This record gives sequence, C-alpha cells and structure tokens, in this order.
Amino acid sequence: MSTGPTTAEPSTVDGEPELKRVLGPRLLLLFIVGDILGAGIYAVTGEMALEVGGIVWVPFLVAFGVATLTAYSYLELVTKHPQAAGAALYAHKAFGVHFVTFLVAFAVICSGITSASTSAKLLAENLLAGFDAVGWDVPAGTGAVTGVAVGFMLLLALINLRGVGESVKFNVVLTMVEMLALFIVIGIGFSVVARGDGDLGRLVAFESDSDRSMFLAVTVATAIAFFAMVGFEDSVNMVEETHDPERVFPRIMLTGLGIAVVFYVLVAVSVIAVVPEGDLVAVAEDEGKVLLNVVSIGAPDLPIDTLFPFLTVFAVANTALINMLMASRLLYGLAKQDVLPRSLSAVLPGRRTPWAGIAFSTLLALGLILVVTYASDTPVIKALSGTTALLLLCVFAVVNVACLVLRRREADRGFTAPRWVPYAGVLACLVLIGPWARDRDDWNQYVIAGGLLAVGVVLWALTWLTNRGVRAKKTGFRDIEHLED
Repeated sequence: MSTGPTTAEPSTVDGEPELKRVLGPRLLLLFIVGDILGAGIYAVTGEMALEVGGIVWVPFLVAFGVATLTAYSYLELVTKHPQAAGAALYAHKAFGVHFVTFLVAFAVICSGITSASTSAKLLAENLLAGFDAVGWDVPAGTGAVTGVAVGFMLLLALINLRGVGESVKFNVVLTMVEMLALFIVIGIGFSVVARGDGDLGRLVAFESDSDRSMFLAVTVATAIAFFAMVGFEDSVNMVEETHDPERVFPRIMLTGLGIAVVFYVLVAVSVIAVVPEGDLVAVAEDEGKVLLNVVSIGAPDLPIDTLFPFLTVFAVANTALINMLMASRLLYGLAKQDVLPRSLSAVLPGRRTPWAGIAFSTLLALGLILVVTYASDTPVIKALSGTTALLLLCVFAVVNVACLVLRRREADRGFTAPRWVPYAGVLACLVLIGPWARDRDDWNQYVIAGGLLAVGVVLWALTWLTNRGVRAKKTGFRDIEHLED
C-alpha cells in the first residue's frame, strides 16, 4: 500500500501546492466502508423499527438500491472529471449556472456539517453514558454533553490538519473498531437464535405505530434509512488524493456499498431476533441506543454492555472524521475554482493540507452544535439526520440529471453506467424527497433545510459581489479544461 506521492506527481500547480495522493484501493475501501457504517446504523434503526416493525431490514435494502443507482452516476462523472469539487463540479459542467453550482455545493457542505454535528452529539452522550456505566461520577447535563461535543470537533480539526494520510490511517483504526462493534451485535443476535430464544418469524411481520399502509410505511422508513446509506459520495471529494482514480473508484465504491448493506441487514435481523416483541417500541424510542439495548438484552451476563458505549464512540467518531474531511476538501476545491472566496483554498506548505477549509468547516460545525442544542426543541439526532438525508437526496437528484445531460455532450470514456440507471436514480430520489416519505412531525426537516439554503443564497450573493471587478471573469469554475488535463 502506497502512502506517499509518486515521483511523477507534481507538488504544485501554477505555483500553488497540490494535494498529496496517498489513497490506494485498500485505504479508499476502508474510507468508504467506515463512512457508510458510522453513526447512521446507531441513529436510525430504532426509528425505522417504529415504522415497519419486524421487516426493518427491507428499508435498508431499498435504500441500498437507491444509493447504488446514484453511485453509478457518480462513478460515470468522477472518472470523466476527477476533481475534488464533486457534485458541484458536475452541476456546473451540466448546467453552467453559477447560482445552481453554488447551491449544490452549499447543500453538500451543509449535509457534511449536519452529519458531523449529529455524530459529535451522539458521541458525547455515549461517552458520558459509558463513564457512568463504569462508575465514574461525571456530569451528564446539556452543558457537559455540549462541551464534550465541541472538544471532539476541535480534536478532529487537529487530526485533519495533520494530513489526509494520518487522517485516513486514523480512519482505518476507527473502521476496524466500528466493525467489531457491529460484529458483536450480529454475534449476539445469532447466538440468541441458536439457543432458541429468537423468533425469526417476526422478520416477515409488518408492524407500525402509524396507520400507514405497508407501502407508505416502508417508503417513510427508507427515507429514514437513507441517512445510514450515505457516505459513498464523500469519496469523490478525495479523488485528487487517490492514486489512479479512473481505475480504482468504480470497483471500490460498489464493493463498499455491498459490504455496508450486508452489515445493515444482519444488524437489523439481530435487533428483531433479540428484542422481545412487546419491548420493541420502548427499545426503539430510546434514541441512539437501540444497539446498546440489544447487547444488554442478548448478553445480560457478560460485561459487553459496559464496553459497548465506548465502541459506539469510536464508530460515531469515524463518521464525523470523514464528514469533516469531505467538507474541508470540498471547500478547498470550490475556492480553488473561485466559486467560494479564494482565501479558502489556502494549503499548508509543509503538510499540504487545506487549513483554511478545515478551519471554516470546523467553525460551522461548532456553531451548528450550539444552535441546535440551545435554540431547538426537536430531538437533535432525528432532526439533523433527517435533514442530512433530505439535502443529499436533493443533491443526488441533481447529480443523476447532470449525468444524463453530460453523457449527451461528451464522448464516453472511463466508467459508463447503464443507460437507464440515471433515470431510475432521479425518480427514486424524488420519491424519497416528498412529504409522503416523512412523518408529519418530521416536516420540520424541510424548514431546517430551507433555512440552510436561505443562508446559502445570502452567501452566494456575497461571493458574487466579492468576485466582481478584479476577478469578474473568474466567477464560477475557472480554467476547467486545464485542470482536467
């Protein structure tokens, strides 16, 4: 596994430091798997179970199908345009409208920040709960949880500044730990079934707290599950730090998605097998702690339930690390193209990491943590996970349309998705964006997403005004053909 740049790779472009290529196939696979397997499975499994009961594994499969459709479009685009700006670049190439480009970029950045902020809160709550379980007398109020979350985000910024090689190596460690945690849940589930205490017949039983039909309930649960399937798209923002991306990306991204859905289905089966039928609602309503309850119920005589909160901390930390890696690299890529202020493309000369993007994304995350903690009366995990999925579904719809537009203009080169896939991807994303895919109490996600996009409109106007005059001709993606050579 190579962890350094090849001698053929230039260290600068136009006199500016270039990002270091450190990701080979194995590191990229662990990056993708670690991102997908992170906080999502801990955050949304209980909420899904409340919607569909024993068939909770079905929405995971449907969400996997929707994610795979969009992944094919991403692969076609990233092999043709291997740059760090991701969805925003594809939107710009397809539509050429600066306002649309900026909104797509802002939506992606916000999705990463909301996801990382949710992960930080979940990490803080589990860490303090773990200390409490081992007998440590620690404060557990809102202030303590918020303080731990803020401290964690600052630690991530330092790791990110150290370098993507160190960040991704840290990601490898966290991915192994989170896979161990899920293996424990799966192992306990299968041991319960083996000793005859698990009723697998419930896996085909539809149960719901609402009066929705099975189809609508599965649709709602799929929209919830989509938060657990996102992450693969983060990898396209690491393309400038990946060796031979045109060859590596297609097989690694699809392999990562496949590994993730296998884990999710097995975890869902374990939840239904372990949790008694009459206790499912109570366990599911304990937000963010469904898997911990599975461990406590399935292995009451083992001290695993004391260790498990700390394993959850590592898993959630992994998601936040990758989200912040993505956000900082996207800010760097956009600023380098003068879609955002040029100052955000600043790179540390020695470490060659985008320090300005890291600082800016960290400040956004800290602000979001404080705002949702002290100025919102809705559950943080539910509101922000749903908003993250909603923003990304909108972005995915745009990416699928961009794929259709660009394949008509450009010659086929690299990976090409089947002709029907982008059409199906657009339709699936639009179905999951609609209000029918959400509980009425979850419609506040539209308000949160709309508020974030409104902030984006203000920032777009400021960026446009800033780029007028001296850099009037540089507004938008600049020198695009040169950067692709």
